[in-house]
Amino acid sequence: MSEFRDKTVLVTGSGSGIGRASAIAFAKEGAVVAVADIDAATGAETVRLITEAGGQAQYFRVDVSDEESVRSLISTVADQLGPIVSAHNNAGIDGRVEPLLDTTFEEWRRIISIDLDSVFLCMKYEIAHMLANSGGTIVNTASASGLLGGYNHAAYTAAKHGVVGLTKAAAMEYIEQGVRINAICPGLIDTPFMTELPQQLVGQLLAGTPANRAGKPSEIAQAVLWLASERSSYVVGQPLPVDGGTTLGGSSSKI
Repeated sequence: MSEFRDKTVLVTGSGSGIGRASAIAFAKEGAVVAVADIDAATGAETVRLITEAGGQAQYFRVDVSDEESVRSLISTVADQLGPIVSAHNNAGIDGRVEPLLDTTFEEWRRIISIDLDSVFLCMKYEIAHMLANSGGTIVNTASASGLLGGYNHAAYTAAKHGVVGLTKAAAMEYIEQGVRINAICPGLIDTPFMTELPQQLVGQLLAGTPANRAGKPSEIAQAVLWLASERSSYVVGQPLPVDGGTTLGGSSSKI
């Protein structure tokens, strides 16, 4: 995918997990990667991994739930690294595993802010930037929970359904103007999120995964690369499941 060589790509939440894998994958394709994360230490580690492997990357701090922080990120990345040709809006949190009646409004707002509001804010400024710079591609991280009903995960499920709907709406609005937008819907992935889950829940999730294993962040990253590249040029507004078959359904699927 030489189309990314020496081109600027932005990945939010790239201090760990899927975001880090995505940043590394873009760097391997020759991109100049803007590593954006709220955690400077993990962001710097991603930059180190990329640069020591011969790639190009720079860390930028961002709070994706804050509009001014997002606006500043897009402006600063463009000023320092050049026009952004592709963005992977990946930053997010998992939230507590609990019934809806146990979910406080404070927790609800926290999840919606970081997992959904952030995607709106990032796209708002990324799309404006891309429209002024010959277009581009955007991939949003949703979830298999954005396609199914998440068990004991109401706030997260609502946020990820929102990401899927927002992706479709924005894709329809801007494809004719040269900005192509899609979403990735991971299933159970071996990331720091997974280690924080109760083992019983991990077992339930695996039982609902026909592949009978957790996915690797690198597997999601390859799907992100495809959606961001010209290889998927006729794919518009789609929530692509990369989930080991979880969204095929079945009585054991309680995610």
